[in-house]
Amino acid sequence: MKITTLKLGSLLTATALVSVMAACGNKENKTETTPAKTSTASVTAEDKIVYVNSDSLLTKYEYFKDLKTKMETKGKAAETDLTAKQQAFQREVQQYQQQQGTLSADQRAATEQRLGRKQQELQAYQQNAGAALQNEQAKEQEALYNKVADFLKGYAKTKGYKMVLTYAKGNSAILFADESLDVTSEVLKGLNEAYTKDKK
Repeated sequence: MKITTLKLGSLLTATALVSVMAACGNKENKTETTPAKTSTASVTAEDKIVYVNSDSLLTKYEYFKDLKTKMETKGKAAETDLTAKQQAFQREVQQYQQQQGTLSADQRAATEQRLGRKQQELQAYQQNAGAALQNEQAKEQEALYNKVADFLKGYAKTKGYKMVLTYAKGNSAILFADESLDVTSEVLKGLNEAYTKDKK
């Protein structure tokens, strides 16, 4: 089994981010289910619903980019380590196969038992390494969720927005939204400024 949690992690992170933005609006307004008005009249701050493009957010949020790079590096390191251990085990197996004819029955049995234990240890190591990487990704995704959710909560309160929706091409309940309701660039600017301050 190869460690493929990195690709899965990226998809989960994207899904988590989409959920964050939808949840921010839903937590604040569980009873408000009226869709955005489609009339040409201007929308007042009291009933304003805005949206964020999650695709843009994922590609331009510096914290997410750094997180992605960090997890890719860890995933590659784990895979390299596992490959080295598997290759070392394969060399031992090949060495045993070459020497098998010259060993006594007791030596063969002892070597096969030792190799069997090593194989089990390698499988356990692989499972533990994969689980540790997934756990770390889950923690990082939760941190990402919290950063975005906390920012959006404050942002919506400051601006007087009642709900912040998320839009993703091909994966959205929003079929149409006026571009004047798109606050992605403003949200990105605020998130990136906050992240830059946190890094100092």
